[in-house]
Amino acid sequence: MFWFKRQKTAKPLASEKLGIGGDGTIASSKMLQSVERHERIFKGGHGYGFLDWELDTSVMVWNGGFWAYLGYGDSDMVFISDSGRFLEYVHQDDRERVSEDIRALLRSGGPQSFSFRIRKKRGGYIWTEVRVDAVRNDQGWVKYISGILFDVTKLKQTEQALLVSEARHARILQSSNDGIWEWSAEHGSFHFSNRCWEHLGYSDDDDLVNQGIDRVQAWRERIHPDDLILFDQCLRDHIHGKCPFDVEYRIRGKDEKWRWIRARGQTSFNDKGKPVRMSGTNMNITELKSAEARVVKAKEAAEKANQAKSEFLSNMSHELRTPLNAILGFAQLFDLDRSLNETQHLNILEIKRAGEHLLQLVGDVLDLAKIEAGRMGLSMEPVAPSRLLREVDSLLRSQADFRHIQLRLNLNGLDDVTVVADAVRLKQVLLNLVSNAVKYNRDGGKVEIDCRKTDAGLFQIAVRDTGVGISQELQQHLFQPFNRLGAEGSAIEGSGVGLVITKQLVKKMGGVLGFRSEEGYGSTFWVEFPEYTGQSIDEVANSYLRPASSISQEIPELEVSGNKRILYVEDNPPNQRLMEQLLARYPNLELTVADEPLRGIFLARTTQPDLVIMDINLPGMDGFEAVSILKQDEATSAIPVIALTANAMAQDVEKGKAFGFVYYLTKPVNLAALIDVFNELLG
Repeated sequence: MFWFKRQKTAKPLASEKLGIGGDGTIASSKMLQSVERHERIFKGGHGYGFLDWELDTSVMVWNGGFWAYLGYGDSDMVFISDSGRFLEYVHQDDRERVSEDIRALLRSGGPQSFSFRIRKKRGGYIWTEVRVDAVRNDQGWVKYISGILFDVTKLKQTEQALLVSEARHARILQSSNDGIWEWSAEHGSFHFSNRCWEHLGYSDDDDLVNQGIDRVQAWRERIHPDDLILFDQCLRDHIHGKCPFDVEYRIRGKDEKWRWIRARGQTSFNDKGKPVRMSGTNMNITELKSAEARVVKAKEAAEKANQAKSEFLSNMSHELRTPLNAILGFAQLFDLDRSLNETQHLNILEIKRAGEHLLQLVGDVLDLAKIEAGRMGLSMEPVAPSRLLREVDSLLRSQADFRHIQLRLNLNGLDDVTVVADAVRLKQVLLNLVSNAVKYNRDGGKVEIDCRKTDAGLFQIAVRDTGVGISQELQQHLFQPFNRLGAEGSAIEGSGVGLVITKQLVKKMGGVLGFRSEEGYGSTFWVEFPEYTGQSIDEVANSYLRPASSISQEIPELEVSGNKRILYVEDNPPNQRLMEQLLARYPNLELTVADEPLRGIFLARTTQPDLVIMDINLPGMDGFEAVSILKQDEATSAIPVIALTANAMAQDVEKGKAFGFVYYLTKPVNLAALIDVFNELLG
């Protein structure tokens, strides 16, 4: 039950203001008319209601459809109208606050508004806002509390959602290290959060922040002069819709040291296209930039050291070859001398063997240096592995027979299968694998060379031996240069670089080298290459080349009318000269050559060629990245681009298709296929 002591003021009663007589007849008539009028007005207003609470009788008179809106009927109003029971309908968490709000109204007087939750008849609560005023008698005691109440549930839910969202954003900003800023055209103001200044080493109490100067100007004055130009240009481009505002710049901190800031923002425009607001964030990337600098420095140092090592090995290998050639040459002359006795001939044989072994080591070191320095050149062509395997078998059979090792070559009817590789280097790979299988085998053991086609359409050559195998612990060191896995003290000759060179050569030729080994039972090494099925080399990956039936072996007629411009992006001078000589046969085809990708992209934008031919292995940027840039640029996106490359692996072809090449041709170039492409794309 409400029990309130009525507060006294000098405010007169409403009846005294109106001059109503003591009998109350006129007042009753007017009151009845007023009530009826208000009932008519608000009867249909669901969610609205009037309250007239007479404190002397503790009766709360309700008008309007508010309680019906909550599901209550006339029988319920007996309880709701009793001020002593009204609080039962108020949420228990709000009851004390409602009581305090009413006490405050009694004390202070004047219009008041407060909100609380009221229970619906069928369960649940709605938020209600009450706007009331107190009417007092001539002694100042509150006689009536009257007002209006209505449903504000949606407003409260919105407020609560906003509070939750604001709290969430506050937590996110607090947990991050980003500063926020905002510019408003309406108020002509620019706001920096404290975190922006903390990035520079300032606190909110520093004079620079609080002395009243233009903070934008103070900030700009601390930006590095070179970066301020970039900052302003990026801002202009963003406002004109050319690019997002995302810029990195240096700024001087409180300690006069340079910091790195990454600023990102977004501008809002009005209906007339004028900027009205720009909001964004500042990220302190000083540590990231320092780390990048350290990585670049370390990379440059490593590259410099690797280059120095490669140059030293290369130079040393060449220097060693001269005396070795003399040693071996004279040893051969002595071996031809019939006057030497048997012991002397055996001594000469040992000199020759040692010299040949040393020459092989020098050659291995030179090959390794070339591979590491990226100077190993390959001549890719169709090669029959069966022919190379027979040569390897012939070269190593005597060595195997000497130790009673069975050397078996199983071509399995695949004599005619060919792959695209460098014949000399592929023979070097096979010779090294079979030689190792013989050298590291047991006396009386077996070496089997098996050829087969894999389910993935690859041609596989596997070399199995019955040697001692390689332990799991040592397998992780198998491809480390000069690591012989504990065989250094054995009688087996070797340098520890053969497998390293083999793996690198297989990779450069587009193949895969794999192995498995079990200690005590032997090892199996295999290489896999895509099969070459007899078509032109530019069709090796025919999953996205022209059908073989549509490419004739004879050079077709060029069916291109008018002059056409072709841009060729290729860094290899012989390949450039080849294309120039090929297209010299067709006067209406104008060829422009770019020897590196960035210049090729520039020429494509400025000269707008009718066709671009692009290599994949290019300096600084590969062909995949270059064609991606061309396809994303509106100025060059419609220009057809074809690949002409030695990368003939199936995955390379699929990658080329994904990046936007119209055709993927492989080297050596087939002029018939090239003219067919010209006829289709330029005709």
